[in-house]
Amino acid sequence: MGRLQNKIALVTGAAQGLGKAIANEFAKEGAKVVLIDINEEGLFKVGKEIHEHGGEVLPMKLDVTNEEQWKVVINNILEKYGQLDVVVNNAGVGTHGNIETTTYESWKRVLNINLDSVFLGTKYGAEAMMKKGNGGSIINISSTEGIVGNPDLLAYSASKGGVKLMTKSAALHLAKKNTNIRVNTIHPGYINTELMKLVPNQDEVSSLVPQGIIADPSVIGQAAVYLASDESTYTTGSELVVDGGLTAQ
Repeated sequence: MGRLQNKIALVTGAAQGLGKAIANEFAKEGAKVVLIDINEEGLFKVGKEIHEHGGEVLPMKLDVTNEEQWKVVINNILEKYGQLDVVVNNAGVGTHGNIETTTYESWKRVLNINLDSVFLGTKYGAEAMMKKGNGGSIINISSTEGIVGNPDLLAYSASKGGVKLMTKSAALHLAKKNTNIRVNTIHPGYINTELMKLVPNQDEVSSLVPQGIIADPSVIGQAAVYLASDESTYTTGSELVVDGGLTAQ
């Protein structure tokens, strides 16, 4: 019996990277996983891979910044499964730029994708969970950049810091309403995703991490499994930092 048996889990940004890793770990633990992404081709590729390994998935295309599309997707999930137990708001983008070089257009785009979409996923995910009345778990993917500053990731850092505090606010509200819905953040450090492969000086990056490694995406999937499972029933409004000791320095 898997740790997420009989749970219905939605994962955004599931076509690659951390979203793909989280979806894989969820499926291994018995969850039925709704794969969400704007990249339809990548979405179905990941869905096929998980299905071939015995997992149950439902790929659904969604622009995570579109409120009306969120409403449609949530309604479709409730119609098909009758419940929604876990939401992982993972979709995001990163853009280099400091306070001098960041344009307003770039700022708005990063905040829209990284923060507004997490607001929508948290709002409508919680609403769906309250309809069923069995509680649930909302997991918002922030970053170590949401804990400490970075001079060259102005908009990204602002968006991820916003995710952290929005999550705490939502967690407090839902706890005080006795909804049994938990809301937490995961803060990944340097993870070996497609984006990290574009970094030329990987040895230099590894040297910044006390454990000395750039981690496999599965470590974030495993962290998400804990927060999605019934093992974390007393954990809400918390920050789960998975960074090899980077922010402990």
